[in-house]
Amino acid sequence: MTDMRVSLDPGNLPQLPRPATEPWKAKNPSRTAKITVASVTPILLTIALALLFQIDYAIAAILVFLPLQIIASVWVGRNLYGKKGQSDALLVVFTIFFSAFVGVLLTSVVWSVVTQGLKAMSWQFISQNNIYITPTTSLEYGGVGAAILGSGLIVGLATLVTVPLGLLVAVYLTETRSKLRNTVRTLVQAMSGLPSVVAGLFIYSSLILVFRLGYGGWLGSAALLPLMLPTVARVAEEALRLVPQDLRNGAYALGAPAYRAFLQVTLPAARSGLITAVILGVARVIGETAPLLLTVNSANGTSADMTQPLASLPTYIFQYIHNVNDTSVQRAWGAALMVLILVAILFTSARLVSRDKTAKKRK
Repeated sequence: MTDMRVSLDPGNLPQLPRPATEPWKAKNPSRTAKITVASVTPILLTIALALLFQIDYAIAAILVFLPLQIIASVWVGRNLYGKKGQSDALLVVFTIFFSAFVGVLLTSVVWSVVTQGLKAMSWQFISQNNIYITPTTSLEYGGVGAAILGSGLIVGLATLVTVPLGLLVAVYLTETRSKLRNTVRTLVQAMSGLPSVVAGLFIYSSLILVFRLGYGGWLGSAALLPLMLPTVARVAEEALRLVPQDLRNGAYALGAPAYRAFLQVTLPAARSGLITAVILGVARVIGETAPLLLTVNSANGTSADMTQPLASLPTYIFQYIHNVNDTSVQRAWGAALMVLILVAILFTSARLVSRDKTAKKRK
């Protein structure tokens, strides 16, 4: 009987010729040329028309460049990929254009705040308060020291109350099987769209007007609470959901009760995400102005009494931006730069915490 077994020795297998280049690396000069022409021509025509008719570049970008780019991209997409390429081309154009548009606006705002705010920056401006300071006083005197302290106290008190509550909400939504979870989640999501001025008006009308309470820092913290809570709860919920279920099952298999499995397994695994939730919550409310104007008012002196009006960075900006005096406006720019620096520090801290945790997991 003939042996029908086939040897699996790689040396006995036929060797197929390898292509000169991988298909995904193969270049098509005609395709590259068409894409280049469709990308460069609208830019050159827009610049030429803007210079010829003295059109503002921002207006020309929307009224001239965008239509020309859409036409050129649709032509290239149809020519290279057929009818299906038209929709893809439109999606790419709108995505890139509006992403670049938002990026330019954001860069412009940050650049304006930095360049204008640096003119007011000095050690005196960071450390001093505004007692005996008028809108025309030189920038060598007075500053945002009291406002930084006041913002820290107001946001700190709001954080002390909001973080435990937000974490408890996140634990309730992820670790329980209650029928009310969807209702609680809907309420938290609805709170994320609450206008800040509404939160301030609620505290003002319910506590200051009805109970005749004076302006105070703790009222500002109460107004910031419903603004900070949704951010902390939602980010913490996502962090807890990212913990693998196998870790929980392993703890249960070893006989650990639910609360010990959460405290010793789930919570440490989600620690970086929970820290990020807290930092993002603080960054969400640190620049809110309307709630503090309605509940805290403003002050010029340095004080840590939360039952009295306090200085804060948002109210400081609001106070000095109203004056047409150049020195007063410069103080507002300096305070805006301080808010930007604090927010940048918070977001950088959140990224570093997440990155360190990811690096440790990889190791």
